[in-house]
Amino acid sequence: MSLSPSAETVRPSRPLALVTGASSGIGAALARELAHDGHDLVLVARREAPMLALAEELAACQVKITVLPANLGVIDAASRLTGELVRRGLAEVDVLVNGAGFGDYASFAEAEATKLAEMIQLNIAALTALTRTFLPGMVARGRGRVLLVGGLVGFAPGPGAAVYHASKAYVVSLGEALDHELRGTGVCVTTLCPGRTWTGFQAAAGGPDSVPHRPRFGTMLPADVARQAYQALQGCRRVVVPGWLNKLRAAWLRLAPHPLTFALAGEPRREDK
Repeated sequence: MSLSPSAETVRPSRPLALVTGASSGIGAALARELAHDGHDLVLVARREAPMLALAEELAACQVKITVLPANLGVIDAASRLTGELVRRGLAEVDVLVNGAGFGDYASFAEAEATKLAEMIQLNIAALTALTRTFLPGMVARGRGRVLLVGGLVGFAPGPGAAVYHASKAYVVSLGEALDHELRGTGVCVTTLCPGRTWTGFQAAAGGPDSVPHRPRFGTMLPADVARQAYQALQGCRRVVVPGWLNKLRAAWLRLAPHPLTFALAGEPRREDK
């Protein structure tokens, strides 16, 4: 992980939100929601250029935006990021959005071992480490919000994407348990479980879910997902599934027996979230 040096800054008077996975998709859309609602931002993702463009776009919101390029899929990257935030005087986080994550669709025996390790590190280990780092401070102050980005895939095992589904199942389980533990503290944990979301990756990958120039039926836009997620976060909802069709899918996945979901599983495909 490479972080740009900077002089130590004074704690901002506005609430501070840390958003991982902020270079595109749902993470960038959530950053927009937070900025428009008056939050200073720390944007974290591997790619710096899209975050700088987003910061320029949000300049009209008159909030302070710090861009920190970092690969959270690397071991100990979360602790190094935390150290950098402490050095910059940005460790008092009011809203934590764990949006970074990716999925790779392939049979387990044929999947790249390195990619599986990076997926577990990013989707599970970094998310857990950052949440554990900033949650105690929120509890001590008696206020705070944490948003974990899970997915519909976390509601059922996924042949052809076993580790990806399992990683999102971990996120869903963790988020629900933490929110229950935090009752009465003034801190809430909301788990976002989106379905198919149009980020442009699907079309670039050329998989069965891709449709040139437009999303397929039932695919939501990141801005719509983020809007519903932010409303749920403000309202301290434990789990939010955006979109009526996704709500039906979630109910189906929670209730359907696994042999049936296995039988209906599609061909392996790739997806980033």
